[in-house]
Amino acid sequence: MRGVVFLGDKELELRTFEDPEPGPGEVVIEMKASGMCGTDLKFYRAPKGFGVLESLGASCPTGDAVISGHEPCGVVVAVGADVGPLVAKVGDRVMVHHYLGCTMCNHCRSGWSQMCDVMPIVAYGFTAHGGHAPYMKAPAITLVKLPDEVSFAAGAALACGSGTAYQGLCRLDLSARDSIAIFGQGPVGASATQFAAAMGAEVIAVDINPSRLEFGKRMGATHVIDSTKVDPVESIMALTRGKGVSRAMDASGTAEGRSAAIRSAAAWGCVAFVGEGGDVTIDVSRDVNRKQLNILGSHTFSTKGLSECAQFVADRQVDVEKLFTSRYALEDAAEAYRTFDKGEGGKGVFVF
Repeated sequence: MRGVVFLGDKELELRTFEDPEPGPGEVVIEMKASGMCGTDLKFYRAPKGFGVLESLGASCPTGDAVISGHEPCGVVVAVGADVGPLVAKVGDRVMVHHYLGCTMCNHCRSGWSQMCDVMPIVAYGFTAHGGHAPYMKAPAITLVKLPDEVSFAAGAALACGSGTAYQGLCRLDLSARDSIAIFGQGPVGASATQFAAAMGAEVIAVDINPSRLEFGKRMGATHVIDSTKVDPVESIMALTRGKGVSRAMDASGTAEGRSAAIRSAAAWGCVAFVGEGGDVTIDVSRDVNRKQLNILGSHTFSTKGLSECAQFVADRQVDVEKLFTSRYALEDAAEAYRTFDKGEGGKGVFVF
């Protein structure tokens, strides 16, 4: 089979690999969809020779032949020894929780293997082969069943970007009583907009890119704000009669987005940081203490959280496929990532 390998300096290639065979406790999944995520761009853009998985506390040479793709979704086609039928069987529709830890610590046992404190985690698509290939081998413990009502493409989105957005909203305990400002309308922020609207909240989408603001509107935003033309905090205060929003989320990963999220939140409000990287300077007394504000960090999701997200999508009939503005065959990977790197439109996915 052939799989996508990032070379660095915005280059990639399709390399030939042996078809995988499952070992004890493992399965092989025939890919049906494999999503493209903003995290991929860190390795796509990295200098040739070496890149560092700083957020994971591990390193991986970008020149190594590691198949990319950490949003895998497909059908189990082979099962190794020691995998019981209740865990996985041939024909199961599955997503992959793309982390593996020691499996025994409290974090791993609760489904938060990316927080394993015993050993460096495995991250599929980065430090181990991922889903940008016809087949993927994975430990059965990483599998999450995909409801029949949810498409494979939607399942791929849930397996990282959209699942991350859902978890952030859960951390905020969002409900129909709330108004929420979501800063950044890339794939994660737009997913948060869609899910927040499905939860009944009033959604204010903020971005600097007109095409992504239009995308946020299509995903269910009640209001959109172009922060290059107006002060987003002032605009949010005007929309909320001077009170601010009860919930805010930063999905931009920028200092400006984070600061505005904090300043736009109402007294007793709650803010979640979902976007990765960068920093922010906070006026603690004015913007946090005197507003009795809660600020939360939210990083991806657990296996249980991914399962709950998929069931939410099935039960509420959320059209996650609206998130995709581009679909590609694996042979078009170079064109796909050149387009994705421009930061316009929605999400891309490889379909098999």
